[in-house]
Amino acid sequence: MNTTSLLPEDWSSKIGRLQIATKSKLRGQHKGSHRSMRFGSSLDFSDFREYYPGDDVRQIDWNVFARTDKYFIKRFLDEQEMRVHIVLDGSKSMKNEKKWTLAKQLASSIGQLVLGRDDRLSFALVSEEKTIPFRRKGAVYRKAFSSHVSKLPNPTSTQLFTSITPQHIAKDCTVLFILTDGLEPIEEWEKMLRKMPKFSQDIRLLLIQSSEDINPSFTGDLQLIDSETEQRVNVSVSQTIIAEYEKKRIQHFKELDSLCRRYGIHTLKVETKDDISHIFFHQMIRANWIN
Repeated sequence: MNTTSLLPEDWSSKIGRLQIATKSKLRGQHKGSHRSMRFGSSLDFSDFREYYPGDDVRQIDWNVFARTDKYFIKRFLDEQEMRVHIVLDGSKSMKNEKKWTLAKQLASSIGQLVLGRDDRLSFALVSEEKTIPFRRKGAVYRKAFSSHVSKLPNPTSTQLFTSITPQHIAKDCTVLFILTDGLEPIEEWEKMLRKMPKFSQDIRLLLIQSSEDINPSFTGDLQLIDSETEQRVNVSVSQTIIAEYEKKRIQHFKELDSLCRRYGIHTLKVETKDDISHIFFHQMIRANWIN
């Protein structure tokens, strides 16, 4: 494992042929490697149309003129860049070591796909502490982005991720990735999610869950401390309490899934017990997030 990139040494070559899949309209204002529905100056021929005064005479097809005695110009599909934004939850509930490591691995890997395709990447750690956002384009910045993510401070924010995320999102992006554990109250998620469609038409909520989130190993009389609010609660953990927790956890994510469907947001749940290869080459490809 390379400590700088958080990923296996050969990871870049393994994912080198993959790219972000999207049906969203490309919104970049600069040239890129993705075919747009607009006409432009790529090498991909589209069709002919009759010449009108003011058209570029260099586009006239003289072979067609010789056959028809009429002026026609060639049209080519334009190639546009994709603009991808990644936001990473920096709240205290993400401080579980395995959860935080997987979150950074996912952020770094998605960023490498974007930069490797000559697309524009922007990344932000959502935290009450100010961190410098990463905004770059081009494969030359892949190593720099991996280093940037690997050096992120451990999650310490006590503010609600859902309340401050909109301040960290780049406007008018093709694809928006939101990396979080999704554990905040449903009413707070609804406030945030209703704002999301104005940022992008392709929003993906990547829910990262640890083994402790899914199956807590606590037993006996304990004092539990909320990792975000630091509120303390004395509990006696029994099988009944564990069963009630599981019921509420399942209900929470059902409601979150329902909210996401309402606002046209795609969701994918991943667990820390799964390695990055399984998530990328099975879950994300199967979900058609990458191809």
